Amino acid sequence: MDSTVLRVRRATTDDRESLKSLWQAMLLPVNDLEKRLTEFQVVEAADGTFLGAIGIQIVRQHAWLHSEGYLDFAHANQARQLFWERIQTLASNHGVFHLWTQESSPFWSQLGFRPVSAGKLSDLPPEWQAGRGEWFMFQLKDEAAIAKALDKDFAAFMSAEKRNTERTYEQARTLKNIIIVIGFAIGILCFGLAGYLLIHRNSFSPGP
Repeated sequence: MDSTVLRVRRATTDDRESLKSLWQAMLLPVNDLEKRLTEFQVVEAADGTFLGAIGIQIVRQHAWLHSEGYLDFAHANQARQLFWERIQTLASNHGVFHLWTQESSPFWSQLGFRPVSAGKLSDLPPEWQAGRGEWFMFQLKDEAAIAKALDKDFAAFMSAEKRNTERTYEQARTLKNIIIVIGFAIGILCFGLAGYLLIHRNSFSPGP
C-alpha cells in the first residue's frame, strides 16, 4: 500500500473500541491505557479504516513513545514514518529534548534511537522508571549546549544593557551640562540687561 493513502491523527473517544481490541491483541494493559487514550496517535486508511496506533506521553522536556501496535504489520513501516513526522512536530511544540522508547523495531534504531546505559537511566523521568525492559533514547536537542548558548546570550544582553546605561548616563550628563551653561548664559544676560537699564535709567525718564 502506498504511504500516501495513510493518515495520522490524534485518537478520540470514537477510537476506544478499536484501540481496546488492538491492545488486547498486543497483550498490553488495556485498563491502564484506556485511561490515557488521548496520548495516542492513530493511523488509518484513506477510507477511515483503523490500522494501528502509538502512545506519546510528554513529561517536561521528555517524550515516551509506547504501546505501538498494528492490526496488520504490513503497514507498520509506512505508518511509523508518518508517526515520526507527527512526533517531531509534537516534540517541537512542547519543547521536548529527549525521546524515549522501549519499542525495539529496527525502524526506530535506524532513526537514531540508541540503547541507554545504566548510568544514563538517571536522566529518565521518575514517572517512567518503574518500567521494565531495555530503554532507547533519541536526543533531539543538547541541553548543555542550549544552556551554554543561553548563558552566552544573557552575558551579551547584560553587556549591551550596560553599554546602553552608560550611554544614557553620558547623554544625561551632557544634557545637564548644556542646561547649566544655558542657565549661566541667561543669568549673565539678565544681569547685563539689569545693569544696562540701571546705568541708562535717566535716558528712559520722561522730560519736564
